[in-house]
Amino acid sequence: MTYPNWLSQRAYLTGNQLALSFGEDEWTFAEVNKIALDYAGKLAHFGITEHSRVALLAKSNAEAVFVIYGCLHIGCEMVMLNERLAGAELAYQIEDAKVDRVFVGAELYEKVAAAQPVSFEQLRQAPIADFHLLAEWAKDRTMSIMYTSGTTGNPKGVRQTAENHFSSAVSSALNLGVSPNDVWLCTVPLFHISGFSILMRSLVCGMGVRLYDKFDAVACADELCKGQVTHSSVVAVTLDQVLREIEQRQLRVSPSFKQVLAGGGPIPVSYLQRAEAHGIQVLQTYGMTETSSQTTTLQPADAKTKIGSAGKPLFLYQVKIDGAMTGEAGEILIKGPQVTPGYIGKFEERGVQKDGWLATGDIGYLDSEGFLFVVDRRSDLLVSGGENVYPAEIEKVLMAHPSVREAGVCAMADSTWGEVPAAFVVLDDPEVLDELSQFCREQLAGYKVPKLFRMVDALPRNASNKLLRRELKTWL
Repeated sequence: MTYPNWLSQRAYLTGNQLALSFGEDEWTFAEVNKIALDYAGKLAHFGITEHSRVALLAKSNAEAVFVIYGCLHIGCEMVMLNERLAGAELAYQIEDAKVDRVFVGAELYEKVAAAQPVSFEQLRQAPIADFHLLAEWAKDRTMSIMYTSGTTGNPKGVRQTAENHFSSAVSSALNLGVSPNDVWLCTVPLFHISGFSILMRSLVCGMGVRLYDKFDAVACADELCKGQVTHSSVVAVTLDQVLREIEQRQLRVSPSFKQVLAGGGPIPVSYLQRAEAHGIQVLQTYGMTETSSQTTTLQPADAKTKIGSAGKPLFLYQVKIDGAMTGEAGEILIKGPQVTPGYIGKFEERGVQKDGWLATGDIGYLDSEGFLFVVDRRSDLLVSGGENVYPAEIEKVLMAHPSVREAGVCAMADSTWGEVPAAFVVLDDPEVLDELSQFCREQLAGYKVPKLFRMVDALPRNASNKLLRRELKTWL
């Protein structure tokens, strides 16, 4: 089975509709399509074909969207690199993915200079070469690849196919509805599945995207009041900041604004109540990189009666709790056409599905009416400001320090970010404790660097010598 090229089809069907706005500029689908065709030709100048795999490292801006859409026209696979990662982390992903080329925004060039990347400026100035425009896309074609950390401490490259993205977009539309005037406020990064999926929904459903290069609470509050955006995606910490802005400035949210999708971990009930007081409907959602964005979302009709729930599965999906009775917590299992077919690189041989079901590692329960409540975002995982942080990855870096004998990392509550990492270390030399933060900062993104370092004589372990991270939390 194939799909028609989404960008070509969208430009043909609703070419005059708003596709994208960024800053003061805006483009229709027809205009975006024309620019994307030019970028496809420029990519071809650098030898990119439908058999290529490229890495993209850029801030969320209009040019990044044009490059992404140019890649869609050519049909190459895109490895979406996280701009917040340290150079060593990016180098690992570039090597693991075996990419043919790295394309990078000028301001991020130095982070990946060793990979001899092509800057967006070089790409912009390149001549337009002939290329084969893919008029149809195979449903099993890998479109995007995003790295997600694992309990091994090594990030895994997750494949997302045309079918994954299409089923995610269609299921979201069936849940929320689609209107010709819908415009999604996108302040989440395009390298995340949360941001990338907004672009895919835009093409499949014909909605506009109001893009920001980063989250800005003041700008978001203003957008909700101006009446030009209808939906937005947030995590708990950004929802709180937008609400504070609205409350402090006594703003009035536009009645044309419909819904906020809230993911990245549980949303405090008080936030939901504050939002409702301002006429903002917050729909909790649950998903992951391996499921190409949302898997369950609370329907608007259930928003008030099922506060705290992540809703029921979207139309094409199934969710169950492994071996648990109704109301009992257990591992969340997911089945459906949005589940990744697998990983690349180091984890390529690792199976993702068992009898069609993805074991998420997340803990949750289903109530008597089938509504999902997510209890914990994996036993060891902590979610800091919507970013997934795995303790094993931080421990691996700490253990590389010559004076660190043992390291254990757990979540510590934080009033701003929800959770932040805290590290417990067994040291040969107590004097190095103060330098561990800088040591981590050189190899990890800022949000992964522990905010607390505590020296201990030994770490809690079980009979098989496995670190007991849940015990570390009690030490805080």
